[in-house]
Amino acid sequence: MERFFAIAGAITALTGVAVGAFGAHGLRGRLTPADLEIFETGVRYHIYHALGLFAVAWIASRWPSGTANWAGWLLIVGIVVFSGSLYTLVLTGQRWLGAVTPVGGVALIAGWAALAWAVYRG
Repeated sequence: MERFFAIAGAITALTGVAVGAFGAHGLRGRLTPADLEIFETGVRYHIYHALGLFAVAWIASRWPSGTANWAGWLLIVGIVVFSGSLYTLVLTGQRWLGAVTPVGGVALIAGWAALAWAVYRG
């Protein structure tokens, strides 16, 4: 699984940079400053947690456990739901998606907690 999470980290980082470039070059001037800030928040969390997947890969190789794997999956779900809901909210104007974003945030928090637990137990 460590290889999977390292690959997921690389692909997620790649998509984070691409989405960030799209926001910086394709959306500037088309979005309100507030919406651009929301989009940039999504990108920032996307990139941070892509790097977190590399931490998961390393920890899973050092202290293999189901908990480390859970951490990786929770980070992936968190990125998709947290950042994805922010991107979609801004691009579609569907403000109700703001209610979905915290679910992704909880997944990210749970992922980091699971990772800490995996290290502690390892």
